[in-house]
Amino acid sequence: MEEIPLAKRILDLPPYLFAEIDRAKASLRAEGKDIIDLGVGDPDLPTPEPIVRALARAAAEPANHRYPSYEGLLPFREAVARWYRRRFGVDLDPVTEVVSLIGSKEGIAHLPLAFLDPGDVGLYTDPGYPVYRVAILFAGGVPVSLPLREEVGFLPDLDAVPEETARRAKILYVNYPNNPTAATAEKTFFERVVAFARRYRVLVCHDAAYSEIAFDGYRPSSFLETEGAREVGIEFHSLSKTFNMTGWRIGFCVGNERAVGALGKVKTNIDSGLFQAIQYAGIEALERNGKVPEELSRIYQERRDLVVNGLRACGLDPFVPKATFYVWCPVPGKGDSRSFARSLLLNTGVVVTPGVGFGEHGEGYFRVSLTAAKDRLEEALYRIRKAEEVLSGASCRVP
Repeated sequence: MEEIPLAKRILDLPPYLFAEIDRAKASLRAEGKDIIDLGVGDPDLPTPEPIVRALARAAAEPANHRYPSYEGLLPFREAVARWYRRRFGVDLDPVTEVVSLIGSKEGIAHLPLAFLDPGDVGLYTDPGYPVYRVAILFAGGVPVSLPLREEVGFLPDLDAVPEETARRAKILYVNYPNNPTAATAEKTFFERVVAFARRYRVLVCHDAAYSEIAFDGYRPSSFLETEGAREVGIEFHSLSKTFNMTGWRIGFCVGNERAVGALGKVKTNIDSGLFQAIQYAGIEALERNGKVPEELSRIYQERRDLVVNGLRACGLDPFVPKATFYVWCPVPGKGDSRSFARSLLLNTGVVVTPGVGFGEHGEGYFRVSLTAAKDRLEEALYRIRKAEEVLSGASCRVP
């Protein structure tokens, strides 16, 4: 029997970056090599114990063993609204302006299904989280990238979007603090985003997954704090980074009532909601563990300083992040980032993420994740410093 052909949307997809890296790591580990993984942003620190206990209590309740509500437990959505009021001074209606997510990735991926018809344009930042582009493609939309350039602080130039493209656009993904560049955005930028969205009737989808990991007293703001943002946008959050809950898959989307409702309608037809016990653990995290992000930020700031100074000692020139747990750094000679990352892995056993994996405008850079213990970071930096051929750029220039 002939093989059933795959859909074009699958055939057109590039290999998912982190899956590709995982295969390379597994191959080297099978050979007995010690791998230091500074690639994927998965916190190495455990979920705080009070949150784990809250899950255990809720999981023991038979009422939580049944189907959950599609839009999320009202007590969880109320906890989200209270957290937004405390953290950002933004008032949300927990009934109509908050929806729970099975991790923010799920909501980000499903959102275009509610707003894009085939041929509609979806705008996204490049380099950026790969899911933005893929989500637009899966919905039948036309993905158009907005370059993030070093000389303008890795912020998109909205004025450079061609008029015809802007008029065809229905959604715009932005993400600050940014993954992978760790760039941050201030109020004036968000004001420009609101003005752009109003002019062209574009829905702004702000991914704020890293808003709670920040350094040197810096406090990232919410897009929804901006005047008029509620009329044109929504914001995605995740408990993954804030409370070391990546494996728990819990997040939420807030903001524009119509957009939140549309995403909720998509979800009612695709999934059956988020396990209620995890939502009760989420309430515990949001209500009674406010100091956790501060402690995590202190730990990551110490690691940031170690990595930035260590990379400088290797002759590299990393950017000093004000937020996120990533360090973004130019490849020696602004060379081929895939070749550099591959050479580094083979020569040192250290995994970094090539910038081009986040989009064509990430070429010439690599990303280091701070989600490893201090002693492992020190060992990784020692190995990198000894890898003279890699650092010289001889093995990472495009032939």
